[in-house]
Amino acid sequence: MRRSYKLGLIVLALLGIIAFTVPSKKNPDKKQKMENPIVTFETNYGVIKVKLYNETPLHRDNFIKLAEEHYFDSLLFHRVIENFMIQAGDPNSKGAAPGVMLGTGGPGYTIPAEFNPNLIHKKGALAAARLGGPQNPKKESSGSQFYIVVGQKVPMEQLDAMAAQKSEQAKGEYIQTQLYNPENKDVLNELITLQKAGDRENFMIKWNAFEEKYADSLKTIPTYNYTENQKNIYQTLGGTPHLDMDYTVFGEVIDGLSVVDSIAAVKTDRANRPLEDVIIIKVSVEK
Repeated sequence: MRRSYKLGLIVLALLGIIAFTVPSKKNPDKKQKMENPIVTFETNYGVIKVKLYNETPLHRDNFIKLAEEHYFDSLLFHRVIENFMIQAGDPNSKGAAPGVMLGTGGPGYTIPAEFNPNLIHKKGALAAARLGGPQNPKKESSGSQFYIVVGQKVPMEQLDAMAAQKSEQAKGEYIQTQLYNPENKDVLNELITLQKAGDRENFMIKWNAFEEKYADSLKTIPTYNYTENQKNIYQTLGGTPHLDMDYTVFGEVIDGLSVVDSIAAVKTDRANRPLEDVIIIKVSVEK
């Protein structure tokens, strides 16, 4: 019963996840075909070279398309958090006045998630921002906003605990999806009411009955584990493993990590926007 209650709280917590950015309609553009594309960011802090993964073709092709349209030129790294990540890709950041809140802009479409357990949030990983919470159950990516991971070194015991937590989260997300089915609307509303009231006893009665309905399906959800190589990467290079399989990783920095570190260390305001603009002067694609 203790695990069941914990799973229930995980579901309710997922209802309030803060968004990175706001999606709208689907990407209507056709795919491009490129092998091992390299993207170069020229910034006022230096040059960053990124390899895009062929394992994530939707994100790869969309990023190339935008880069070739000069979409990213003159945009800012508008959200910077030391030891976490640096974020850009909001078209509203171009020429934005100091103090203006940024982070909601995009091209008007989202990209379907392309999660891959082999592509992790190691330091230097390029990943897509997205809207969080139940309004984005498929975890679709922003059409243009992205971040580069800075992160920190992570001990092995912390990685093991995180993997176990992700396995529980996967079950919680499955139950969340079922709760948002129209047929379960009354159950969802009652659970939220009981949780807000602090009525654990009746919450558990209602929750156990609902979870039992999907007991067989929950058994089929795979557990999450890191390989020994991935554990070694996180322990020696670092990263943000808590984001794995939640946000799509679609590339990695192959040159210019020191530039990423320099950007991550700049002073920011309360909204994590750099006090002095960090500008993407130009983005180009090597063919």
